[in-house]
Amino acid sequence: MNIFEILGSALSGTLLDILPIILVLGFFQAVAIRKAIPHLKQKLIGLGLVILGLGIFIVGLEQCVFPIGTQMAQQLTELTFLAGNDSARLEALQNSKHIEPGIYLWTYVVAFLIGFSTTLAEPALIAVAYKARDITTGAISAWGLRISVALGVAAGVTLGVYRIVMGNPLHYYIVAGYVFLLIQTCFAPKQIIPLAYDSGGVTTSTVTVPLIAALGIGLASSVPGRSPLIDGFGLIAFASLFPMITEKLAKRKEIE
Repeated sequence: MNIFEILGSALSGTLLDILPIILVLGFFQAVAIRKAIPHLKQKLIGLGLVILGLGIFIVGLEQCVFPIGTQMAQQLTELTFLAGNDSARLEALQNSKHIEPGIYLWTYVVAFLIGFSTTLAEPALIAVAYKARDITTGAISAWGLRISVALGVAAGVTLGVYRIVMGNPLHYYIVAGYVFLLIQTCFAPKQIIPLAYDSGGVTTSTVTVPLIAALGIGLASSVPGRSPLIDGFGLIAFASLFPMITEKLAKRKEIE
């Protein structure tokens, strides 16, 4: 299948996906609001661009982002990479039934950097950061908000990767994290609480999710004894939880 066939398939799938939204909006416009849609031609062109953009984005994910994330995870966990140029160490790793989690140091570093960099580039977070800056007349820095959230995602993804390596149950980490978050909420300035909770949602969007999901599944497929279904998923939960914590730890000025 060539790239045009792949793109055509993606566009038809995207059209079917957003068709319910179009029908709902059209129904309420015709039945409830009962007014002609202003600038209809402009909106139809915009709708076509949305379908085209989503279709191209999906093809890009399938052709580039998912393979890169999976391949990177596999390369970082290969025994030859973990052993370096030490043949004796490689032989020891091949004969060992248990690999120490510390040997995956580069995996943790890459996970941290991917979490940080993808979050900084997240369009939803950029939009929220600029809105927060404008509403507070600069009391909240847009870059400060983006960096604190990105650090939270980076820390969460790194801890999630450690969980995959160790094979620990996901709910231990998530329950403990939300208990800490609830306690933290009781002492955080009330002005920052809604923004902190929203920060957990805007981070898991178009840029961050595909690469982190591919990284998690790739790691679980490569680390001995791990299941892609049980261990591969869950990184997104970490990426959503930790920004809410770090945003409150940033100790921003109270907004009157």
